[in-house]
Amino acid sequence: MPELPEVEALREFLDDHLVGKEIARVLPLAISVLKTYEPPLGALEGTTVTSVARHGKFLDIAAGPLHLLIHLARAGWLQWKDGFPTTPPRPGKGPLALRTVLTGGDGFDLTEMGTTKRLAVHLVHDPADVPAVARLGPDPLADSFDRDAFARLLGGQRRQVKGALRDQSLIAGIGNAYSDEILHVAKMSPFKLTTSLVDDDVTHLYTAMRTTLREAVDRSRGLAAGRLKAEKKSSMRVHGRAGQPCPVCGDTVLEVSFSDSALQYCPTCQTGGRPLADRRLSRLLK
Repeated sequence: MPELPEVEALREFLDDHLVGKEIARVLPLAISVLKTYEPPLGALEGTTVTSVARHGKFLDIAAGPLHLLIHLARAGWLQWKDGFPTTPPRPGKGPLALRTVLTGGDGFDLTEMGTTKRLAVHLVHDPADVPAVARLGPDPLADSFDRDAFARLLGGQRRQVKGALRDQSLIAGIGNAYSDEILHVAKMSPFKLTTSLVDDDVTHLYTAMRTTLREAVDRSRGLAAGRLKAEKKSSMRVHGRAGQPCPVCGDTVLEVSFSDSALQYCPTCQTGGRPLADRRLSRLLK
């Protein structure tokens, strides 16, 4: 799933390629992708893109008085095209979900692999009209989001720290992959309770969060959209690397599986050498 660093890189890419250009047409090609119907997508035709913003994992393309909000979900992606075939695409065929064509002939496709369709597109007058955007917590890289603000957020929670990092209403933009990476840098168990965090823990976790995300954004900056997935995968320290050696200590990276996801961690770096029970609602073995 694209998370804050990849979505921020896409925002910068689209800012360079879209702003100041006119939209010729927007073609929805999968019934599931469009989540709003008023105003219609046709209202974008003839408008000029004025900015591209990011809200957590949402892209926000502003054109005229409208905002095209895109959430790529787990299996969605954006593919830039310098040109398109003259033959219109057939709806419902393959992974293509939505096509946006500029008057210059270039534009982008939104695609989604797999059978579970979660990619979402909203056309609204105000980003806050999308409930998932309105509920977002602060951006973890915002200048105003300092260590004390982070401590106040965690202070109101009683939950496992990984779940807190992934909660979009608490902190916007961090998902399964980067929460694994942040906790590895912080040398903290994913199942540590927020209520057990002392001041030093909060400081280490905050520093790990900011450092991990900033470094990922910096690595992704300037890359073409098609290269971002490979960059993300190659830079992971523990996420997606179960069975491989930890790059810090050499211990074997372990995994905990759930019904629809999995987390990875290093026992030596994060749990004092103790494995986490690999079952639903697992907790640190004591």
